[in-house]
Amino acid sequence: MHVRDYRMQSAPDTKIFKKALSEYRIIVSADTDFGTLLALRHEKKPSVILLRHPQKRPKSQLALLLANLRNIHEALEKGSIIVFEATRIRVRSLPILQS
Repeated sequence: MHVRDYRMQSAPDTKIFKKALSEYRIIVSADTDFGTLLALRHEKKPSVILLRHPQKRPKSQLALLLANLRNIHEALEKGSIIVFEATRIRVRSLPILQS
């Protein structure tokens, strides 16, 4: 689903976050605010995939995600922020607790 499908393309991140949480969805975005929001709330869900890869074309992003889905599936189920960068994939388990 895309935020446009819900007519939420201009909704604040907090509303998108709530919608994803209520429907057990994973947020896929280039917006780092979702990771910050999770860190502040100390919650385990929803998982967030951040696309920080230089390739911006949706087809290329989808191919990258699908090629790696098997490797990140378990982390997404448990609750994680997963960052796709140009040369690596970082996985941070949720909740994010301050030490």
